[in-house]
Amino acid sequence: MMTGDDCASEDGAQSGPFTPLILEEQEKEAESWTNVLIRKVKKRCSCSRAQAKALLLDSMPILRWLPRYQLRAWLLGDVMSGLIVGILLVPQSIAYSLLAGQDPIYGLYTSFFSSIIYTVLGSSRHISVGIFGVLCLLVGQVVDRELVAAGYPTETNQTAVDGLQNVTGPLCDRSCYAITVGATVTFTAGVYQVLMGLLQVGFVSVFLSDSLLSGFATGASLTILTSQLKYLLGIKVPRAQGWFTLFKTWISLLRNIHKTNVCDLVTSIICLLVLVPTKELNDRFKSKLKAPIPFELFVVIVATLASHFGHFQEEYGSDVSGDIPTGFMPPQLPAWSLIPNVAVDAFSIAIVGFAITVSLSEMFAKKHGYVVDANQEMYAIGFCNIFPSFFRCFTTSAALTKTLVKESTGCQTQLSGLVTALVLLLVLLVIAPLFYSLQKCVLAVIIVVNLRGALRKFRDVPRMWRVNRVDAAIWLVTMATSALVNTELGLLVGVLVSAFCVLGRTQSARALQLGKAGELEVYEDLASYKGLQTQPGVAIFRYEAPIYYANQALFKKCLYRSVGLDPLKEKARRKKLERQKQKQEKSEEGGAKGKEPESSTSVFLAHCVSFHTLILDCSPVLFLDTAGVNALKEVCKDYRELGVRLLLAQCNISVIESLRKGGYYNQKDGNTEKLFFTIGDAVCYAKSLSSQNGDCDTVC
Repeated sequence: MMTGDDCASEDGAQSGPFTPLILEEQEKEAESWTNVLIRKVKKRCSCSRAQAKALLLDSMPILRWLPRYQLRAWLLGDVMSGLIVGILLVPQSIAYSLLAGQDPIYGLYTSFFSSIIYTVLGSSRHISVGIFGVLCLLVGQVVDRELVAAGYPTETNQTAVDGLQNVTGPLCDRSCYAITVGATVTFTAGVYQVLMGLLQVGFVSVFLSDSLLSGFATGASLTILTSQLKYLLGIKVPRAQGWFTLFKTWISLLRNIHKTNVCDLVTSIICLLVLVPTKELNDRFKSKLKAPIPFELFVVIVATLASHFGHFQEEYGSDVSGDIPTGFMPPQLPAWSLIPNVAVDAFSIAIVGFAITVSLSEMFAKKHGYVVDANQEMYAIGFCNIFPSFFRCFTTSAALTKTLVKESTGCQTQLSGLVTALVLLLVLLVIAPLFYSLQKCVLAVIIVVNLRGALRKFRDVPRMWRVNRVDAAIWLVTMATSALVNTELGLLVGVLVSAFCVLGRTQSARALQLGKAGELEVYEDLASYKGLQTQPGVAIFRYEAPIYYANQALFKKCLYRSVGLDPLKEKARRKKLERQKQKQEKSEEGGAKGKEPESSTSVFLAHCVSFHTLILDCSPVLFLDTAGVNALKEVCKDYRELGVRLLLAQCNISVIESLRKGGYYNQKDGNTEKLFFTIGDAVCYAKSLSSQNGDCDTVC
């Protein structure tokens, strides 16, 4: 390839314009859309033994890894991790039932069934699927809303309104109706997730950035924290509904602060003083501990014994978990009549559950060197919601804390999920009734303590702001909206803000003037690097964004401002100059002798341009639409009328195709002089034309 100096040295010897690098494109056979459609349908619908086997293995990943299971190398790690996660899940399942507005037994059901189903259908080897605080909050909000709409009183364990019908029997108490609503929401969310898997829309997870999900989780954590304060204080107030629930809850708490139950308050403080330091010790020494110490389980056992033998419910009026039955209840269908009421809520729950699961799956898969299928994860988490909903369960997803525990204790495959299910099964069949006297304030303490990770994100805000202000702004807006306005609205606002930030970056793109780095064919921004040289008679600019309908006007405005020559203003100025000149000539012809022209002579000075060719580096332009092509046509036409030639360099094949289809140039007629594969070729071509037309470097 020739350098700029080579071009200059050969200008005098050339008898014609410089011949740039020309690449011959591959000939592509045109295929009609009907043939393409038929081919794809045949590929999708054809069935053979190999395809059926592959489909079965893809749909049930356990059939892939179970036959190749390394018993000696993996069994101990899977058993240990499953056992530890199962022990941790017992108190957390009971606690998060409180957040979802359900009885404790239903949290144990949820963790049990989801562990089994994800073991069979999940493609991740490490994540732990079960109860997740944010989803429990969303489900609980829907449950409380529907309970109020159905006419149930706000106090727990009250009888139903007379005449209310349900699938489980002629009369359904508050607890029964609450799990019916929760199971219906769960079923609907699962159907959404499976449908999205069938439509192959697993890619939507890439639109939910880490900053968005982190801000949403932190905002929801603030709402969860506020919702648990009434249990910590032993105050009975209804859960706030609608927007601004955070403020409504605080107002209700302050109005009823005089009703604080001293026994619950003292128990909460003691549990906090025990759990917070011990959890910190677990985190600090996790590299030295083979498994985290289950302090939550110890606290639950001690608190249950103290409440039972101290008669806290009878003597001090403490609210306890109550009767927790053993075994399983018969399956029941969702309440079909409730689906229209919860359909919108279920969609947001489905998106959040899927996004959390896929992000954790991909994070741990990347860490351990394997691949997960986003669409299969959609199926897995969908069926983890559909099937358990028949057994009175509520919505599940992956949970970061339990996944980290699972990984750190030696998990190798999802066989650990079956071990976790066995631990929960033992509790469901034998141990569950022993938690009758467990105070709800202890469960609330467990929930609050597990929010530490999300609330710590506030300490990272200054660092996030220094690293990337756009991501920090997305985090702050999503967090504030989720916490202060509405949880579901926070997710929607976060997605919209993220989209507008991406759009805004294309709106605020710059047109940079480029200079050459010495003898090298390297052209970079003159304002960013020292020692760059401009080319005489040639102006080189780079536009750092795609050119499409939303920014094509801004592209022209930015380019004209950076070049220092606005063709439209220059043509208007010249027309005005021409009119004034014609007016003066007519005045002189009319015999106005002895009178000096009133207009200043400066009006007649021609505006000289220091370049004859404008080169646009299109390497950052990823695509053009019709409006973008038309914008380039207008720029080319406007500058040509001023005697300035526009050349495009380093266009990708997509941009070249758009230019060809949009009529910017016609390759068949040989009119390809406007496009160059390198900036150097464009500069040499411009100099060769300049040498043929003389040495004048200005256009007047």
